[in-house]
Amino acid sequence: MLKNIDASQLKVGMYIHNLSCDWMTHPFVRNRLLLKTEEEIRKIVDAGIHDVVIDCSRGLDVDHAPTVEETRIRTEAEIVGLAEKPVLPARTTMAEELKRATLIRHQAAGLVRTVMQDARLGKAIEIDRVGSVVEDITASILRNPGALLGLLRIKTKDDYTFLHSVSVCTLLVAFCRARGLDATTTYQAGLGGLVHDTGKALVPDEILNKPGRLTEEEFAIIRKHPQDGYDILKQSQGIGPIPLDITLHHHERYDGSGYPGRQAGEGISQLAQMAAIVDVYDAITADRCYHKGMAAADALRKLYEWSKFHFNPQFVQEFMRCVGIYPVGTMVLLESGRLGVVVEAHETNLLAPKVNVFFHTKRDSYIKPETVDLSRGLGFGGGDKIVRHESPEKWQVDPARFMALAA
Repeated sequence: MLKNIDASQLKVGMYIHNLSCDWMTHPFVRNRLLLKTEEEIRKIVDAGIHDVVIDCSRGLDVDHAPTVEETRIRTEAEIVGLAEKPVLPARTTMAEELKRATLIRHQAAGLVRTVMQDARLGKAIEIDRVGSVVEDITASILRNPGALLGLLRIKTKDDYTFLHSVSVCTLLVAFCRARGLDATTTYQAGLGGLVHDTGKALVPDEILNKPGRLTEEEFAIIRKHPQDGYDILKQSQGIGPIPLDITLHHHERYDGSGYPGRQAGEGISQLAQMAAIVDVYDAITADRCYHKGMAAADALRKLYEWSKFHFNPQFVQEFMRCVGIYPVGTMVLLESGRLGVVVEAHETNLLAPKVNVFFHTKRDSYIKPETVDLSRGLGFGGGDKIVRHESPEKWQVDPARFMALAA
């Protein structure tokens, strides 16, 4: 039986099934291990890990600890309450924005590649060029945030480093918009998102793309990238305090367990706190050479659980409303047995988005694609509801093909 326990309850002889944190946080070669020494427990606590999952069939038990399923049910009930808050509507349709968003995605990734190359060569970063791309991203988010955000869910292991920065920029701009921040602050935050990982240009490729867990020495090199990025950008003409702050502090954590300054609580600026949330969200949803990305809906639930310690809970909840309980691009199974891809959040009910359906699981065949508005009743284009999100790999389909339907 799998149970959730607090790290303070750990004892030698327990079998850890999962260290409930993003994989770059913990100091172990693997997520699953039998605790044999007090030193291993101390490492877990020192890494700022608060919740762990233990397997009681393979090690010591903890009486009265909730099972993983009980925790999941409680979390789902709390998330349902978040789904009823209003969100901002899109100004254009998904189909109208996808072509523009595709071009912006390509141009932005190319720019980040250039920025990293310049940083590696010791050249100054051309902030004006970066700024024009941020303006394009912002304009796309204002028209229809789902188009670019949906496209950026698709990354390969080779282009991850560049597209991750584009994703963080885009998510931060959308987050700022959802929180009602002014245009200047939103622009500066987007700029910070696009350049936040500049310091990784100084990390050797064999460490950055290592297909396995990092050693403590390698992890120490990775942890230098916020300071390195800050130092590089400080030499760039026209860089403002917000991008510098985001670059230096996007790995800080609310409980003080982050780096490089172990800042905590409101000692971390609001925009750096927001950047930390979107940075982790994008990282854990992407496939890497050493990690299989999790579904966006699962990642949001993880962030919600981690917000008890690592993130500002209010900001995490606002971020979840920003991207949707089922983010655009998520493949979902409907009660009718149809598969679809989420294309637009409903303004007041995030559990009832618009979905482009394209496959019938009961018939095991493709169907004529159509848009279903789950907020509407039977006979009015709705009359269905989401059962759960699904893995595209399981059904061997590419949901991105159905983000926009032919007119």
